[in-house]
Amino acid sequence: MATARDLLTVALDAAPGRRAETGDLSLALAGAELLDLMDLRALTLDGVLIVPSDPPVTDDRLLREAADALTRQPPYESVEDWLWRRGQGLSSAYLAAFEEEGLIARQRRRWLPAWTGEAVLADSPARRRAADRWASAEPVLAALGTAIGIRETPVDEVPEVTEGAAGTVLAAVDDAVTELTAVRQRRAVEKAAFDNIWRGP
Repeated sequence: MATARDLLTVALDAAPGRRAETGDLSLALAGAELLDLMDLRALTLDGVLIVPSDPPVTDDRLLREAADALTRQPPYESVEDWLWRRGQGLSSAYLAAFEEEGLIARQRRRWLPAWTGEAVLADSPARRRAADRWASAEPVLAALGTAIGIRETPVDEVPEVTEGAAGTVLAAVDDAVTELTAVRQRRAVEKAAFDNIWRGP
């Protein structure tokens, strides 16, 4: 199941007022990769620790890179540490891969080069599959969408995933996004206070 790719697809398809923050999306993509690698039996969780197993058999280059990035010797990495390490700039890496594969294009704007335009999804089987999964409120994808603020369906209408390894990963994603949001808010307050000092009475 291509949860990471489906998540980026529905995030790009989200209404303008529900676009995910880049950092939030990167954290959620890192969590989605763990879920995809678990489905491929490339890792298991020992509590909150990621225990790698055999390399995954997949055509997805980014998933292979994710598997290669796993810490393969004890002490193993925690899910939380993985999210922050792997999530660094991950949404940009996925966007670049989508563009290379022809899954997105840059919307050309007058007088500007094509690469400066907004990323727009091309019509493709992958996009339709992600849209179907999203519309059906598949629990894992819905939980990730809720964590990054792109899910319009009320939380109590989406089946909750709280048990097992998937529940552990989703809880870690939610906690990491909450932490990043708090950091952004604190920086915004500090910037506003700094601006007020220079503005004066």
